[in-house]
Amino acid sequence: MSKLKKIIILATKTYVFIGGILALWFFIRAFTENISFRQSFGELAALFTYKKFVIFIHLVFILVFVLVLLVRYFRTVYKYKGLKIMLKGVAFKFITPILVLYLGGSYLLKTNAIDNYQYKWESSYENTSENSNNHYARDHKFRGMSVFGWHRSNEKDINEIVKNNIEWVAVIPFLYQKDEQTKQISSVKNIGVWTRHDTTFLKSIQSLHEKNVYVMLKPHLWMSSGWRSDISLGSTKEWDDWFDTYRNVILHYATMAEVTKTELFCIGTELRTSILQQPEQWKALIKDIKKIYSGKLTYAANWYDEYEHISFWDELDYIGIQAYFPLTKHNNPELSEIKQGWEAHKKVLETFSKTHRKPILFTEIGYRSDEAATIKPWEWNSIGNLITNQRSTQIQQYAYEAMFESLWDEPWFIGCFLWQWDTRGTKAGALESFDFSPKYKPAQNIMAKWYGNYNSLHK
Repeated sequence: MSKLKKIIILATKTYVFIGGILALWFFIRAFTENISFRQSFGELAALFTYKKFVIFIHLVFILVFVLVLLVRYFRTVYKYKGLKIMLKGVAFKFITPILVLYLGGSYLLKTNAIDNYQYKWESSYENTSENSNNHYARDHKFRGMSVFGWHRSNEKDINEIVKNNIEWVAVIPFLYQKDEQTKQISSVKNIGVWTRHDTTFLKSIQSLHEKNVYVMLKPHLWMSSGWRSDISLGSTKEWDDWFDTYRNVILHYATMAEVTKTELFCIGTELRTSILQQPEQWKALIKDIKKIYSGKLTYAANWYDEYEHISFWDELDYIGIQAYFPLTKHNNPELSEIKQGWEAHKKVLETFSKTHRKPILFTEIGYRSDEAATIKPWEWNSIGNLITNQRSTQIQQYAYEAMFESLWDEPWFIGCFLWQWDTRGTKAGALESFDFSPKYKPAQNIMAKWYGNYNSLHK
């Protein structure tokens, strides 16, 4: 038998082995979770329609196959050259390269995570009372934060939110759609009939209201692959079918907003292609929402190539923008450079606000904790970012300060929801965190300062 044929047979056996492990896992799951075999294996079959899962399985196959080849190679060495030569080969040809890669990668990541910036924390900015100071009732500025990680008991987390002068919280249920070509989203069976998942949000909203914190309910569409702003369907019927499922779930959450007396409801987030394809359906949806929900309304439009194209701003209370505007062109900018980066955007936003006679609310704005945070603020952390960028809580702090100093006193600017506050974040984790969360970082204290001072910062 040729060498190539042997390798092909071995690869086939490896594929079968991995497939058998997967099948066994779902077989066991059918027993342990008390579901039918058909349902369990139906879920397994569905996984293979997801691009990311297929890529993951093939990466696992490659890893296992390489390990099998290495075992066969070292077994042959042992057979013909003895144990001593084999162990040397394992040490120098296998273990040593892995250790070098691991230690080198770890060293690089840890080096990039070193942040020697010393910030003097001002506890005087913090709210020492048990409830929100409710500056919003006086100046109608949104002092907001997008918060994640809700669980059964949120008292401690909400106390931290109140302590940092956050007066508005975006509660974000995630809707699900497989990819940009999927013809419908996962919807609810009955509008206003709460699921176990819904009860988490109901309880969170109640707990926030008990501390005099206002709420924006802001459903987000999430995909396994692709971006919600680029949904691409092949016909008018497919678009209509998609919108029917979207309408159903949005009316469900509008009902939740009304029942919980939620103060602001966001009817959608970054759905650019639907906005362009279906303007009349959106206007009809707003009318249906108003039949259910009596509070304020907004829509969260992307900062780039979306908010300018929306035809229904006049039907809403606020122009909502996901405000990840690029502000600088190089790493480690000074505060003055970041502020200068806002000037051109401010002029455009002011004109847009005056044209539509509506104030602008930043439904999202945030910055990573790295030296390149103000170049492309919309980018999430990736392995590439962690390897090439240096962690910098100072740049995140500067970005916050620049935003507040540039915009907070503008009459057209009604406030913002910062991205994001993860209740699961820890002080230890924040010491190496590159992510958007300001929690336990200087940006948190800057936020507390600006959110806590009612019309007094420039007096």
